[in-house]
Amino acid sequence: MENFPLLVLVGIIAVYLISSIKILAEYERGVIFRLGRVLSEPKGPGVILVFSPIDRIVRVSLRVEAMEVPSQDVVTRDNVTVKVNAVIYFRIVDPSKAVLEVANYLYATSQLAQTTLRSVLGEVELDELLSQREKLNIKLQSALDQHTGPWGVKVSMVEVKQVDLPDQMIRAIARQAEAERERRAKIIHAEGEFAAAQNLERAAETMARQPIAIQLRYLQTLVEIGSEKNTTVVFPLPVDILSSIGRLLEKFAGPPVAAKES
Repeated sequence: MENFPLLVLVGIIAVYLISSIKILAEYERGVIFRLGRVLSEPKGPGVILVFSPIDRIVRVSLRVEAMEVPSQDVVTRDNVTVKVNAVIYFRIVDPSKAVLEVANYLYATSQLAQTTLRSVLGEVELDELLSQREKLNIKLQSALDQHTGPWGVKVSMVEVKQVDLPDQMIRAIARQAEAERERRAKIIHAEGEFAAAQNLERAAETMARQPIAIQLRYLQTLVEIGSEKNTTVVFPLPVDILSSIGRLLEKFAGPPVAAKES
């Protein structure tokens, strides 16, 4: 019985030491505050000792966090109102700064992402927003990383997920795309006509040097017509013959008879 107080004291000390043991995962770091002052280096991973109430530990995860930015109303530079949402990927690179420099780094990063999304996308036109998504993602990531760097937060990627357009703007874009397709079709058709005219010009020059080529072409046309199993036969009639016949008729008809006066 004389050793009972000593045993109780030893038991209390053992329980205190056991409760002071903390285990941090590989992706965790512990920022230790000793008597209100932060230690120079975070603790972990593995087994560490936290002597309460002298020490207080704040666990910080070093894994990449994915945060969705709620849909924002953005007015582009050409005065078009669109709804844009995005997702950002970030991680803690300095646990001490993430605890000391900002009260809640998740909330602060979310609010900063919303304001940055509106300000950056408001400086571009609608066509650039729809067609140059990669360029805008890099610009957003650079702007966010510049502001979150003092907090010990590294923004690694920003992706604009969806751009919602008004119905009237969707119809206008559809009409514009249709007009663009018609323009391309007309250009392609005109280029084809130009190429065909050039080929016909070269063919005419070749036939002019070799008159027999016209006869060969005539025979080839007859073969093509006969291959379709029909009875149609085409005989080419030169225009010169028609002109000669017209002159002969005029010659035999004589001069026109003047109308008699009444």
